[in-house]
Amino acid sequence: MPPPLLEVEHLTKTFAGLAALQDVSFELEAGGIYGLIGPNGAGKTTLLAVLAGALRPTSGRVHFAERDLAGATAFTAVRAGIVRTHQVPRPFRTLSVLDNVEVGLRFGRGQAGAKAAGAGDAIRETAGAEDAALRILERVGLAHHANAAAGTLSVGDQKRLELARALATRPSLLLCDEVCSGLTAPETESVLLLLREIRQAGTTILYVEHDLKAIMSICDRVIVMNLGQKLAEGTPAEVQRDPAVIEAYIGAKGAKGANAAGR
Repeated sequence: MPPPLLEVEHLTKTFAGLAALQDVSFELEAGGIYGLIGPNGAGKTTLLAVLAGALRPTSGRVHFAERDLAGATAFTAVRAGIVRTHQVPRPFRTLSVLDNVEVGLRFGRGQAGAKAAGAGDAIRETAGAEDAALRILERVGLAHHANAAAGTLSVGDQKRLELARALATRPSLLLCDEVCSGLTAPETESVLLLLREIRQAGTTILYVEHDLKAIMSICDRVIVMNLGQKLAEGTPAEVQRDPAVIEAYIGAKGAKGANAAGR
């Protein structure tokens, strides 16, 4: 049996003596979609930031693809294969949609990323990079906006651009931070379908989302956090039946409102 793709052991992150993460441990097997949920202040965004190299942990271990990445920079994490999307999209607003994706191609995992996108060894040539970027835009449904300035896109399309830029780096682990937040029901279904396709193509996904219905419909397993600690872990059905989860998270919002979770 192959080792886990990601092993997080006793991860702690403090700010001015306050623990945003406290002794968090879990594993992710390659090829799955994992949900990460919890009420406001649970530590979900902090956890993603640590995994993506945006924050250094105070203590603990992050072992990814047989490499120790605890405290690694964001650039190192991207080159290793961990890439994060943001809840609030952060495109280069004045660059075209196509150019935004090319940035991911050029600063991701290089030639291997180009081959995965279909451009082969031409990544070092402008035409090859454009071709690879267009293939990715077609994959996420944005090819018709290729020449538009990224800042002119709708919220839903900017979320897709976040995914396109991340995919351009050729991630092994995609950290998705509320990619469906603010989307309409049809847009949400479209993005969930895209996440399934990304997983089918071989990328493991750790997915933070406020919409429990979306999480439970797409994830193989769900990790629940509360007050910086891991509260529970299991299949969607197991998590929804867990008394501690019901009390700390779902119960706090009421059964009827359980599909809208805070951060």
